[in-house]
Amino acid sequence: MLNPTLVWLIAGAILCLMELIFPTAFVEFMMGIAALLVAVVSLILPNHTLLVALWLIFSTLLIIFSRRFFTPKRRITEFGDDREGETITAISPGKTGRVLYEGNSWRAKCADQILEIAPNQKVYVVGKEGNTLIVLPENLLDP
Repeated sequence: MLNPTLVWLIAGAILCLMELIFPTAFVEFMMGIAALLVAVVSLILPNHTLLVALWLIFSTLLIIFSRRFFTPKRRITEFGDDREGETITAISPGKTGRVLYEGNSWRAKCADQILEIAPNQKVYVVGKEGNTLIVLPENLLDP
């Protein structure tokens, strides 16, 4: 019968190497690291049930904490010099409409929740929420 420490070392090495072959956003790697930690604990505690429980706990914690370091940060959308668009449909107060911006039709809403923007009116893009542009009519921003 194999030594439990050797089994956990082999399992940890295999899981870590599998991350190189089948990338899973470091899940396999963290499970492998957890198995290596359990291999060290198995030198002290020989109880197989406890070792499996520790591996599950270590794996879960490592995966949760690694997400904080390996997930990409939210990108801040930067608009180019051309922030002008034109409404395709009317934008009612608090509702969305359509705006032609950079040659594409976008969902848009007015930054001022009580303002209505008529169709075929020039607007300036002042922000973005997901796939919705936040716009203001040209007459509000021009002096």
